[in-house]
Amino acid sequence: MKKIISLLMLIIFILPFNKNVIASEESPDVKAIGAVLMDYETGRILWGQNEDEPLAMASTTKIMTAIMAIESGKLDETVVVSKKAQSAPEVKMHIKAGDEYTMNDLLYAMMLCSYNDTAVAIAEHLGGSVEEFCNMMTEKAKSLGCKDTVFKTPNGLDLDDHHSTAEDMAIITAYALKNDKFREVIKTPSYTVKGSQTFEVANKNRLLREYDGAIGVKTGFTGKAGHCFVGSAKRGDLTLISVVLGSGWGNTGKEQKWIDTKNILNYGFENFEKTEVIREGDFTGNVPVTFSKTNFVETEVCQSLVIPLSKEEKENIKIQINLPDSLEAPIKKDTIVGSCEVIINGKKEYKLNIKVSQDIERNDIKVSSKKALDIWQKSGDTLLENILKKLEIL
Repeated sequence: MKKIISLLMLIIFILPFNKNVIASEESPDVKAIGAVLMDYETGRILWGQNEDEPLAMASTTKIMTAIMAIESGKLDETVVVSKKAQSAPEVKMHIKAGDEYTMNDLLYAMMLCSYNDTAVAIAEHLGGSVEEFCNMMTEKAKSLGCKDTVFKTPNGLDLDDHHSTAEDMAIITAYALKNDKFREVIKTPSYTVKGSQTFEVANKNRLLREYDGAIGVKTGFTGKAGHCFVGSAKRGDLTLISVVLGSGWGNTGKEQKWIDTKNILNYGFENFEKTEVIREGDFTGNVPVTFSKTNFVETEVCQSLVIPLSKEEKENIKIQINLPDSLEAPIKKDTIVGSCEVIINGKKEYKLNIKVSQDIERNDIKVSSKKALDIWQKSGDTLLENILKKLEIL
């Protein structure tokens, strides 16, 4: 039976809310069918709209294609273009069967201009076939924690059950952004592809030019998916990821994806502030100890928790400490004995381990007898009274 101590109060270590930020508790105005706002560092979902609904994601697919290419370690290899890559539909760079390019050059062309033929060439080179490469992409998504993502094309063109969710795309993007090469590629303004043909490619990502702190990442459109965009920006110590899937169709949707993205990012930067909720080593209570001279052992939280919180969330934090009724000696320092649950607006969001802060020796008849025998043998003392005094029993 565990002892549950509920602390219905703000943690004293929470930083004061920035008074210069005008916080609005209203959700952002977003037309996209599926959308999400994620904190890059912690993966915490700050806001969502049908964020777990499976949807076509168009060329935002190429985020996964790119990180697979980068992590392959084969960017310097020469890719020979196949007839299948040549025949990929627009948007395309118009590479031809038999052409040769480095995978690095194809990567830049794919991410800056969203060329479908370059994505197919990369997929065939790495997977042996488009189908096998897509299987590799799907397995990679699962390994990252994606819950409902299936890749059927490496470029995002509509096919069968090719789909993801706004949340899964944010997870994939957060992973990709940890790679320096990926960041370098998506922020590059222009690039020259040199191979069998020479192409000048320019970055089509308007967010880089129109939004303060923008990092990238990738546009997308198909007839099934509508206009999509995965974006990221950094301001101060906060880096956010936004995803919009199905922001609309036609010219209206083409513009709406930028409006949706900016509204989501603005909402994040205006309402959330990185906050130290718990600090490593924070005292979490005493636990009674049996078979020891020490009546209690102190406990502490094992790690810090720093997350972005809104003003409302700061006012609605509950910390629940779960500790056992007692512990039996001996106990080694740093032994995990409980947990600390962080509840925000009634939802359990984080669970941290609690450990003991010190070593506790056992002290019972068996241990005392052994100590008595050791002292007797070393001192040669034949008086039980002296032994007991040395043991502090008398």
